Amino acid sequence: MLDQPLGWRDVVAVANGARLELSPAAAERIARARRIVEAISRLGIRAYGVNTGVGALCDVIVPPEQQRQLSRNLLMSHAVGVGAPLGAAEVRAIMAAAINNYAHGHSGLRLELVERLIALLNAGITPVVPAQGSVGYLSHMAHIALVLIGHGQATAGDDQLDGKAALARAGFAPAMLEAKEGLSLVNGTPCVTGLGALALARAEGLLDSADAIAAMSFENLHGQPAAFDAASLALRHSPGLQAVGKRLRDLITGSGLTGKPGERTQDPLSLRTVPHVHGAARDVLAEVSAVLDRELASVTDNPAIAGSEDAPLVYSQAHAVGAAIGLAMDNLAIALAEVAAMSERRTDRLVNPLVSNLPAFLAEGSGVGSGFMIAQYTAVSLVAENRRLAAPASLDGGITSALQEDHLCHATPAALKALAILANSRQILAIELLAAAQAYDLQDPAHRRAPATDALHGAVRARIARYADDRPLAGDIRAAAGLLEAGFPG
Repeated sequence: MLDQPLGWRDVVAVANGARLELSPAAAERIARARRIVEAISRLGIRAYGVNTGVGALCDVIVPPEQQRQLSRNLLMSHAVGVGAPLGAAEVRAIMAAAINNYAHGHSGLRLELVERLIALLNAGITPVVPAQGSVGYLSHMAHIALVLIGHGQATAGDDQLDGKAALARAGFAPAMLEAKEGLSLVNGTPCVTGLGALALARAEGLLDSADAIAAMSFENLHGQPAAFDAASLALRHSPGLQAVGKRLRDLITGSGLTGKPGERTQDPLSLRTVPHVHGAARDVLAEVSAVLDRELASVTDNPAIAGSEDAPLVYSQAHAVGAAIGLAMDNLAIALAEVAAMSERRTDRLVNPLVSNLPAFLAEGSGVGSGFMIAQYTAVSLVAENRRLAAPASLDGGITSALQEDHLCHATPAALKALAILANSRQILAIELLAAAQAYDLQDPAHRRAPATDALHGAVRARIARYADDRPLAGDIRAAAGLLEAGFPG
């Protein structure tokens, strides 16, 4: 039940199908803010988006008889998304974050509209929201809000519905918007916050997989376990590094494949810096987690409504600008791209006979079979794409609304590209996982795997057979990526 602000894990739970309900206290906060907006309109107090236009039209006064039309028109003009639609989980996450923002009690839309959004969520009815077209926060929420007034499109399971039919399935007629409601429905940072929560959850799972896969490659390449020595790693202060170091030690304990002490002075960086790189990414996750929870605890409306019906207050500021969370999403994207880039380097070492001491490209018959030669090309391609995507969206800038909005931090695009990098990184790690499993099959059977990595190898082989150039390798990559998405090593 939504009483206090949601945490990012709560948003993820709703995105994945959990029900959402308002507490009586949250419902009263929403209703109180609405009463204040009605007082503002009645008293003629100038308030952005209540009785004025928006953007560069903020000084144009809108009389009471046109304020309903202003709210409706805002949805129509702001629903400008293009491209492929977001997934259902992404839209549900945005809706949960928006409802959380309204529950702070500083937005000013009627309780019944919030209850309709919740009803859509709980009925599994998802508005269709094009992914592209936002520099900040407007277009995605506009497409969601269209359904509340009987426009737009939605899905319910396999059914495609127009907005009016979607509302009817949830038991409602199209709403008539009142003053400020159009602006409240498109405002704030729920888009980036919802998408960011999903990105964080998926990144957390992917880093768990990355640790396990790196341990498999490390063992196959006879890495020196001293690189993960607890006393040595303790010299560097990083919670993430310490956590990854311990996990790697646990995974390779009892291995007969790892290098003997003193056999080599140092392993390549892609092997010995796994705690440092994966650990740094985990530290970024912790920082992004804190930013997301702060965002969810914050009021992100412009204007924010406060005071009382007798003494309304209107704070016309910039709380809807998501600079902090945009920077956080940029950092998360870069961290994931680096983890994936190092994964590709380990894949290259596994398939390269000059350093692996294994058959070339892990092929059964060298020359006749190409094995994982071209799969590594795919990984290189995706690493390069990640590098392009990792350029910070926060620096993109731009000028909109006739110079009125002359600084843009592109927070929602930052979250979208973090999700894209996540998807690419899952494929890169899937290729390393397949290569590591194949390398185990080609090792001298006299040298046994560690118990933990043996279990990882078994989990792969339970679903994906050893490769012998006997089928398109793309299918195996798809299956391995599915393992990671489901939570390998689980």
